[in-house]
Amino acid sequence: MTRHKDQRIAHLRAVPMFQTCTDKELQLIGRLAEQVDAPAGEVLVREGRLGHEFYVVVAGKAEVVRDGSVVAVLGPGDCFGELALLDPHPRTATVTMVEAGEVLEISQREFWSLLREVPALPLKLLQGMARRLHQEPVPA
Repeated sequence: MTRHKDQRIAHLRAVPMFQTCTDKELQLIGRLAEQVDAPAGEVLVREGRLGHEFYVVVAGKAEVVRDGSVVAVLGPGDCFGELALLDPHPRTATVTMVEAGEVLEISQREFWSLLREVPALPLKLLQGMARRLHQEPVPA
C-alpha cells in the first residue's frame, strides 16, 4: 500500500502546477485522486464540453485532438485539464485513450474543498503555474 501511495505522490510531483508543493501537501492532493482504469478508445474529455476534472496519465497513451487534428500524444507522467480545477470552461480538445492504461482523476469539487482547508496551497499552485508559463515558448 505504501508503494502505491509513493507512486501516486511521484506522479503528482511531476505535474508543473504541483511542483512547489511539499510532500505533505502532495499527500493531501493524492487522497483526492482516484485511480481509474482507462481502456483503449475511452474518451476522457470532449472538446467543447464543460470540464470539472484534471487527469494525470499513469499508464497507457492518450491522443489529444483539437479541431479534428491530433496535437499531442500523452503518456505516463503527462497531465491535462488542470485549468478545469480552477475555472470550468469548455474543453479545448478531445482526449481519447489510444492504448489502455490508468489515469489519476481529481475532481474540481474535492479540490476546492482542499484549497479551503489548506490556506497556503493556492499560493503554491499559483507559483507552480507561473513557473510553467515561464517555461512555455512564446508563440510567433
